[in-house]
Amino acid sequence: MAIQLGQQAPDFTLRDTEKNKVTLGEHKGKSVLLLFFPLAFTSTCTKELCMTRDSLSTYNNLNTTVFGISVDSLFSLNKYKEEQELNFVLLSDFNKTASTAYGCLYDHFFNDMDGVSKRSAFVIDAAGIIQYAEVLENAGDIPNFDAIVACLKKCNN
Repeated sequence: MAIQLGQQAPDFTLRDTEKNKVTLGEHKGKSVLLLFFPLAFTSTCTKELCMTRDSLSTYNNLNTTVFGISVDSLFSLNKYKEEQELNFVLLSDFNKTASTAYGCLYDHFFNDMDGVSKRSAFVIDAAGIIQYAEVLENAGDIPNFDAIVACLKKCNN
């Protein structure tokens, strides 16, 4: 099911790289940027997440929490986070519950890997409402970060 703008964001609980449970609903009161990505240690994912790392002050200034989400294990994500010096939380959607709820899961991906997250971006406002949704079919594409920042500025006015 495709996410619609203006709908309540589907809630989820996933584990971060420190093995802590993170529940989306606990972040109401500030904006949230969800960045689903296919696989850690791949070139486009690394480019996207390093761009996010280097722009984190922009998101912080917009009262926004950033979560990177993939179906990789939390152990793989922990190693990836360390190697790339990522300064925001990565969440493991190993069981594919969040990717399914947000309609951003490939049925078939590269080399017979089924059930990999599509590169996607969702902005959720302080009330928990979806204000921006971008689900990319081509894993080599990167979300429109200018549009994301513009949306976040609107959410925080």
